[in-house]
Amino acid sequence: MNDVVGRIGDVFVDAGCQGWLQAEPIGRTGPVVDVGGADPVVAASVYKVIVLVALGRAFDAGALDAHDTVRVVPGDCTPGPTGLSLFSDPVTLSWLDLARLMITLSDNAASDIILGALGLAAVEEVISDLRLTCTRVIGGTAALQRQIVRDSGALTLEEAVGLLASNSTIHQTAAFDPAYTTATSAADINAVLSGIWTDAVASPGSCHMMRTLLAQQIWPHRIRSAFPFADVVVAGKTGTVGPIRNEAAVVEIPGEVPIAVSVFTRAARSDVFLPNVDAAIGRAAHLAVTELRAWVQ
Repeated sequence: MNDVVGRIGDVFVDAGCQGWLQAEPIGRTGPVVDVGGADPVVAASVYKVIVLVALGRAFDAGALDAHDTVRVVPGDCTPGPTGLSLFSDPVTLSWLDLARLMITLSDNAASDIILGALGLAAVEEVISDLRLTCTRVIGGTAALQRQIVRDSGALTLEEAVGLLASNSTIHQTAAFDPAYTTATSAADINAVLSGIWTDAVASPGSCHMMRTLLAQQIWPHRIRSAFPFADVVVAGKTGTVGPIRNEAAVVEIPGEVPIAVSVFTRAARSDVFLPNVDAAIGRAAHLAVTELRAWVQ
């Protein structure tokens, strides 16, 4: 594995970012591609996969009904670049469709509504049950946004994002440090994905629901970019905040063992758009998955 680990490291260096990766087959003992996979990293929106597990368990326990409806007022929502906070008018939708927005679009408003209904204790229970030793969720996206505004000295979220995206002045925030914000590791998130794919984290029905939603994610620019084939399923969740760009996914190639691959990065630059880093996440994932396919099939 040393050769592929070195090549993955070169991909991150060429893209101008630090990178952490772990890839492993699901449901089968086998080799692991590990590039700092046990190191704590900033989770960004990848934490929403853990919220999804907690929601599936709430459905199983009858604490929430997947098809009960919720009225959402956009003006009351956590801001985000996609989803409910951009709507013009109030809408009513089910808990299941809120989860769909949380995963497929990474809708901040939907995730905070779900987290508010579940409570942090439900998320902490998932973390404890799965023994996710590097994972901590300090709150939803609204908490992260307050952290960014406070640390930047800005008056508004828009101003804070602008300051943190500047490459002319260095602005530090605890939101970019896994010691002070919602954090995880590539190994921990792979454990969550493996649990979902083996029906180990909730009932088979709820795990099927989670796999379905993760496969509906719309973003093609990271891991999906490395597997642009109609018969290959890439089911995953992205995460982005400031210089942090992540994606965790399961790659399912027909007739082969599914492979979990989690990639976390921190870029040297703070631009809002960093396509080189997005592409590097895909290239690193492709190298790791290709290496494992040779061993486990």
